Amino acid sequence: MEPIRYFNRLTGALETEQVYGERWLRLAYENPCGAILRHFIKRPFFSRWYGRRMARSASRSLVAPFIRDFGLDPSEFAESPDSFDSFNEFFIRRLKQEARPFDPDPGALLFPCDGRHLGFPDLSRVDSVFVKGQRFSLPGLLGSPELSRKFERGTLVLSRLCPIDYHRYHFPAAGTPSESRLLNGPLFSVSPIALRRNLSYLWQNKRVLTELETEAHGTILMVEIGATNVGSITQTFTPGQPVTRGEERGYFSFGGSSTITLFEPGRITLADDLLEHSARQTELYAPMGSFLGR
Repeated sequence: MEPIRYFNRLTGALETEQVYGERWLRLAYENPCGAILRHFIKRPFFSRWYGRRMARSASRSLVAPFIRDFGLDPSEFAESPDSFDSFNEFFIRRLKQEARPFDPDPGALLFPCDGRHLGFPDLSRVDSVFVKGQRFSLPGLLGSPELSRKFERGTLVLSRLCPIDYHRYHFPAAGTPSESRLLNGPLFSVSPIALRRNLSYLWQNKRVLTELETEAHGTILMVEIGATNVGSITQTFTPGQPVTRGEERGYFSFGGSSTITLFEPGRITLADDLLEHSARQTELYAPMGSFLGR
């Protein structure tokens, strides 16, 4: 069982991920008998059922053990851990503004969420992601030939959120967002344990697309991807109303998930450490608001 390793920008060290629900993930995606379990858990009704469990008042008893077992820092929370009426209320918690400071350079683009990130400066030249032989399908992801042509040589950042992360996502730059477009689909896991088996889960799963029109960076395309136990993707912005850099865009309810941020060709140079570790197919952990590129 190969562990999930990532480079932590904050500690400057290569670390091993503590995977929530790892036993079930490995059973579903690494065991020869996992096909039956995958067939069951990919269906939206399973995530809705689990989501209802996490919204019940009885689930609040899970909050304190989760904070303890995964080493979260309650001093970052905008509300006290005792104030949450359910586990899902805790899961979509807000943080104090000082807990996620924005990069001070006003021209810098920001990571839109906490997560483990991979960056590809020219998507057309990506040979493999997570495992050799698996190529990224932009038409599959976007469901639009026109958008695919616009971004086919663009820059892509894949950001993977774990259950332990802050699960609100934000705008990487100032601009005016479009209406969001839903592409429905199943809810496979998007953990590397699953993606090593089948990268196409990223463009099969339920996803929501929004275009951000900016003065300095052209069109930025933002994609939220649902996953097992993440049937709910909630947008909190108003389409057509200008937003500031780092403003909240929405949140995922219970579970891990991913966002993808796409830039038009030649519009952005990614951070050096993101490029360095992505070239080794190692994810870079960085928090929301920190430097993504310019």
